[in-house]
This record gives sequence, structure tokens and C-alpha cells, in this order.
Amino acid sequence: MTPDGTSSAASRFRARLHAARAALRQRWVRGAWSLGVFEFISFGIKQAWACLFGGVMLALLLATHFLYPEGAALSRYDFLVIAAVLLQAVLLLTGLETWEEARVIFVFHVVGTIMELFKTSAGSWIYPEESLLRIGAVPLFSGFMYAAVGSYLARVWRIFEFRFTRFPPLWIQGLLAVAVYVNFFAHHWVVDIRYGLFAATALLYLRTVVWFRPDEVHRPMPLLVGFLLVALFIWFAENLGTFARAWTYPGQEHAWQIVSLSKLGSWYLLMIISFVLVATVHGKRDRQESSGAQLV
Repeated sequence: MTPDGTSSAASRFRARLHAARAALRQRWVRGAWSLGVFEFISFGIKQAWACLFGGVMLALLLATHFLYPEGAALSRYDFLVIAAVLLQAVLLLTGLETWEEARVIFVFHVVGTIMELFKTSAGSWIYPEESLLRIGAVPLFSGFMYAAVGSYLARVWRIFEFRFTRFPPLWIQGLLAVAVYVNFFAHHWVVDIRYGLFAATALLYLRTVVWFRPDEVHRPMPLLVGFLLVALFIWFAENLGTFARAWTYPGQEHAWQIVSLSKLGSWYLLMIISFVLVATVHGKRDRQESSGAQLV
């Protein structure tokens, strides 16, 4: 096992990939334009790699929607739970996912399941199919969909070697994350403060820049832009999930329709919770190591 939590086999595989990338770069990059294209392609490949867990889960939702046999002894939802557990085990055993990332995923699984139990009881959405592996009205595979977000953020942080400029204190970010999480529940009884939370995130992260490495050089991006882009892609994924009838919102019971854009704001706020969870893990690691990513 290497210091970053991956297996030696995974490290060797990663080394071969880096060697292949270096060879392609030497062959094709000849100037500014070719460098830009190479970095863009590299960025896309790294993003796809970071989305590994979520991408496989989304593919399973779609595949089982079209291909899962009706009347099977094992329900579709239960199959998805078992498949998610096996996928997690394979990623850990092969070293494609670190134990640090697995801990983030577990925490996010718990956080997401608690939210699911409340939201389904409030009628925000439903799971229309029967299953055995569930808690109340919530099939256990749903927690893995939240975990996929945590998995992506943990992996993308490592793969792109994130650095930050003007990174806010973690305790302030933690307070904001708690406020966001509480509002997901409290707005059913008291005034919804999401617009105030949007303003708070803008004030807190307005000057923060994330530096990511698509190729050999770190490139800057305003962190708020990163939050919006991730929320947008999760909204796209949620549309595919509801199309596959993994869950349905009111109005989607009889025919699929696009998920409301208001959910984009919900995913944006969820980004804050997930980002702070991952930042906390990385912050602890950075304080324990003399080298590695530093939060500026």
C-alpha cells in the first residue's frame, strides 16, 4: 500500500498511464493550439476517471430500466444495492479508490440516507418500485447516489491535485454547511433561507480560486464556477435517473418530464456540504504530512 492509500498494483497501472500520456504529449504537442487541445482532452479524461463510481451507477440505473426482467425474484432496487456494494469493494481492492475516499463516501451515504428518509416522508419524491433492502420508503441504493457525489469530489481533488488561493477557514465553511443541511429539513416548517445561503456562499467563496492540473501546469478557476458546473452536471444525471424511474418527483408519476431547474439550486447547496466534508479530510491529511496539497 502506498502513502496515498492506493495499492502498489494500482500505482504501477497509474504510472503506465502517465508514461503513455507523456509519450502522446511529446508526439502531438507542437504549440499553443495543440497544447490547448491536449489539455482539454486530458481534462475530460481525468473528469471521467473521477466520475467512475457515479458513472457506473448511472449506467446501471439506465441498463436495469431497459433490460431488467419483470417479475425477477430479486427486485431491481435490491440488485442495485448489491451491485453498488460490489462496485465499492472492487474499487477498494484494486486500489482505484483509496480508503480515505471510502470514508468520505460512507459519511455522505449516511448524510444522504437521513435526508432521503425525511424527504420521502414529506412527499418531495418517491421510489415507485418494491424492494426488501430498504429503510422505510427508502431503498438502500439511494444512499449510494449521494455517495457518488462524495466519491467524485474526493477523487477529483486527488486526480487534479487541487490547490487553493484565499481558502476560507474550515470552521466558517463548516457552519455554512450545517446551515445548508438544516435548511433542507427546516424549510418545510419555517421560512426557506436558501437565497440567504446562496448569498453566503457567494460572499465566502467569491475570492477563492481553485488551481487544478489537467496536464503539467496548474490552471486557475473561480471556485464558485466549479460549484455551478458540478451542480449542473448532477442535475443532468438526475434527469437521467428520473428517466430511468429510479425515483420520481410529483408530476412524473405517469410520464417523465424534465426535472425542475429549482433542483439545480438544491444541488448547488449540496455541493457546499460535500465540498466541506472532503476539505475537512484533506485538511487533516495536510496537517499530518510535511508535503502534499497546501490550502492557502
